[in-house]
Formats: sequence, structure tokens, C-alpha cells
Amino acid sequence: RLRRGKVRAVAQVRNVRPGYAVIHPNRDKAICKITKLVIIGILFASIVLMLIVTVGGWSKLEGMKPVNFIWMLLYVVAAYYIARWARGLLPMAAALAILLLIIAAIATLGLAGTNWFDRSSSGFGPAQSMFGGHGLTPDELGTFTLLLIPVEVALILVSMLGFTQGWNVEVEVPMEEARRRGSKPIAVGPDEAEA
Repeated sequence: RLRRGKVRAVAQVRNVRPGYAVIHPNRDKAICKITKLVIIGILFASIVLMLIVTVGGWSKLEGMKPVNFIWMLLYVVAAYYIARWARGLLPMAAALAILLLIIAAIATLGLAGTNWFDRSSSGFGPAQSMFGGHGLTPDELGTFTLLLIPVEVALILVSMLGFTQGWNVEVEVPMEEARRRGSKPIAVGPDEAEA
């Protein structure tokens, strides 16, 4: 009996034929492995660039300080799950990259008024570091923010490439073929499960 508002936990059932195994064939392809590593690398490059701008321009970031730390945390979580072949996070990583691309473009190109490079003229105070002391110069902050633009474009493109590679595709193959391919079966037939 099902109560209103409550859903019973139901185990996932796979009906695999005896002598067969279910594998993810696309995860074994070199291009898919390389794509996954490139995405993770780009995510960490973005984190490093955001961390440099956050620490080096601490006193001038206004309300972006908590946003930067949340963004970096989201990128770490995305990298963790993408490393575990979670294909569903690829469009989310691309969406976050689009938003960060817009913010970096505004901060670098001065689309909302002043950009980082304009702050090197007279009348602007120097940035203070997160740990006190002198932060990065306006030109350095502008350069690191400018570097975020191509990095985020790369993240968008490579994430969408990874999304089209079908990391989630499952195929039922004979157990011998799964062993020959070196694939780790995600489900096996009844006679293999008992052995």
C-alpha cells in the first residue's frame, strides 16, 4: 500500500541473460578517457585562476567573495563526479562556465563601467590581499581575469563534447567479450553472479 506523499524505495532490477554482462563500452574508449581528464583539468585551472583573483584582489571584490568560494566548491564537486563518469554534470559545468565567462568578460572588458585594467590609473586604491598586505596589481588581476575567458570557453566546448560521447550507454555482451575488452561489468547474468 502506497501512502500519499511517500514513495517506497525500489531496488533497480536488471534482467541480464545467463552468461552475459552489462558494460559501458564508451568509457573504455581513449577519446572518452582523454575528454574526461581534460574537463577535470580545465575545472581545476578555473579554480586556480578564481583563487588567485579572490586572494589577490580581496579588498576590491565587493560582494563576490562568498560567490567565488561557492563557485570553486561547485567546480570541485563537479570534477569529483565527472571523474566517476557522471555525464549529467557536464551540462551543469558548461552552464556555470557560461555564467563565469560573462562575469569575467564584464570585469575584464569594462562592460559595466570600470574594468581591472582601468584601476591602475590615479584615484584608485591598491588591492589588499586576503591575508593582509599588498594584493596583486590591477594589471595582474586583469590578466588573471582575462585568462578565465578562454579557459571557460574551453570548458564549455569540451563539456559538450563529453556529453555527446555517450558515457552512460550500456550494452549487454557475452561474458567472454566483456573480459576480452577488459571492461568492468556493472551487472552480470544469474550464473555469473552465483559463481
